[in-house]
Amino acid sequence: MKLPVFNLKGKFRKDRISVGMDIGTSAIKTVKLKFSKDSFELCSFNLEPAQIDLGPVLKKIGSSCDTKRINLSISGPSTIIRYVDFPQMNAGELKQALRFEAEKYIPFSIPDVNLDSHILKSDLPNNKMLILLAAVKKESLNQRLKLIEDASLQANLIDLDSIALINAFNFNYAGDDNIKAKTIALLNIGAHLSNLNILENAIPRLSRDIQIAGNNFTQKLQDTLSIDFKSAEELKLHPDKERLDKIIVAVESAVSSLAREVRASFDYYESQSTTNVAKIFLSGGGSLFAGLKDMLVNLLGMEVEYWDPLKKISIPESIDSQKVKALSAQLAVAVGLALRE
Repeated sequence: MKLPVFNLKGKFRKDRISVGMDIGTSAIKTVKLKFSKDSFELCSFNLEPAQIDLGPVLKKIGSSCDTKRINLSISGPSTIIRYVDFPQMNAGELKQALRFEAEKYIPFSIPDVNLDSHILKSDLPNNKMLILLAAVKKESLNQRLKLIEDASLQANLIDLDSIALINAFNFNYAGDDNIKAKTIALLNIGAHLSNLNILENAIPRLSRDIQIAGNNFTQKLQDTLSIDFKSAEELKLHPDKERLDKIIVAVESAVSSLAREVRASFDYYESQSTTNVAKIFLSGGGSLFAGLKDMLVNLLGMEVEYWDPLKKISIPESIDSQKVKALSAQLAVAVGLALRE
């Protein structure tokens, strides 16, 4: 199955319905959008806790979406994104050359992966162009496809988490005067994995997965306060003022480890570029605990804020706007998937 990569501006048919499903390790997030010319409306959203057996959960979600075709994503060690300079060529020539050129950049056996690419900039010096090169191991992709097929669902397309995240952010913020001509980072913190993406003038230049995320914070809290994981998770998300200082001290070492990985990525990017990362935008369920933003500001010495993946999507009166806004940080990948053609 072909692995599609992103387009920064989709072209949508009249009143088209699209469903994005982000299958995470702690929750399954689903967003259903309706497109009508240039307007985008939220039809429904859902967040279901993940279980060991995902089949019943996926069937429940599928029945509520009124469609069997969904857009999916995948992330983790079976995926890779590289940004590389290729000789200038057209899309057809790139498609033919991709498998031969990819061997230089992909640390997987080429017959074992699905490959795709996207031309980001076609006017680099020395007759070069900037290419986004994406790969996913066929084994992992087939496992994801079988999972949804067993739930009587069908994949409309498969994306990577980072690319879906970039699409959602650029759709909502690329035209913002405070973002234009700046280099920013998207840090999406899940339960087991964090995605980091650096965008320069809205064009992605670096993407990586970091093996430090929300469950690491919860584990530190569990160990420090001698409570079970469920209680630690609840305390992390809904801390009382009296224990907030203890929570921050408990998770400090894990957040510091994450910040070091982020800083190392910034240093690498900045060593290859003429610009510095100016700001970090946070999302993901693992980012939702009091004190995290301020801790990252202090550790990295830069501005950090949350962003809204539903900023430019209309929310009808039939949907609880306060509830969806409260969950919006967890819906970023699902929104990016639903925005795909």
